[in-house]
Amino acid sequence: MKNFKNAVTVLMFSIASNFTFGQVKPLDAELTNYQYPYEVHFLNFKSQNNDLKMAYMDVKPKASNGKVIMLLHGKNFNGAYWEKTAKDLSDKGFRVIIPDQIGFGKSSKPQSYQFSFSQLAENTKAILDELKIDKTIVLGHSMGGMVATRFTLLYPEKVEKLILENPIGLEDYKTFASYQTIDQAYQSELKNTAESYKNYQLKFYYDNKWKAEYQPWLDLIAGWTLHPDYPKVAWDAALTSDMIYNQPVCYEFKNIKTPTLLIIGTRDRNCDRKGQSSKRTSVKNGAISGIRKKNATADFRFKVS
Repeated sequence: MKNFKNAVTVLMFSIASNFTFGQVKPLDAELTNYQYPYEVHFLNFKSQNNDLKMAYMDVKPKASNGKVIMLLHGKNFNGAYWEKTAKDLSDKGFRVIIPDQIGFGKSSKPQSYQFSFSQLAENTKAILDELKIDKTIVLGHSMGGMVATRFTLLYPEKVEKLILENPIGLEDYKTFASYQTIDQAYQSELKNTAESYKNYQLKFYYDNKWKAEYQPWLDLIAGWTLHPDYPKVAWDAALTSDMIYNQPVCYEFKNIKTPTLLIIGTRDRNCDRKGQSSKRTSVKNGAISGIRKKNATADFRFKVS
């Protein structure tokens, strides 16, 4: 319990990474000319008739507390933005595993792949199996929250605690958003620029208040748009958008028995597009219940057992 609370405390104060990156420059599909904050390892495997490599960082503490935590990135991010969080958790004694999902970051960008949260969860489990890790705390941000939810539902024996930090997937997007075909989504992705990405992040992530510390996150995805590889990245982005739209996890929250913490910033507009983040989310056995702090930057809904 103490270790879990330490992890949550560290997360809240260190989620804004301070890793530095210069002016926007072209970045290839697998970010080969961008250095991650920690050593990158690759798991090579075959999936859906594709030879793939999945990147991950394994940050080991100097003095272990015996706990492992896995950090799952969002759709517009990759493992690099967990730098400060990983450092602080490692300083607290946690071993920190940070995968790049297939289609993201330094991992393969297959052009013929049926993306599903179940497939991403299975790929993620393969990394834990490779490292012989039997149990971990799982923390998912944004789209990573949907991956973390599916992972927990599929492999509950692997998950000690579940943390959802500003997750998307708290609602079924099909119930209020119009369907966009993959081809339409692809054409939309191809139009992205540094400016369009920044405008999106300002609106949905940062409450229209830009800070210099946000620039590295923007540079990473904006750099892709300047490289000839960008159509590959854009295609996978379109496929994963379709996955998010068509594969809701919200109806299965009631099946989660793992102790769960939900953290939502009150100014975040990405995790709840209908603007109903104050609406209580039910998880079986009260794993998520409600505690709201007025004028706070985060909306806590949890019961740790």
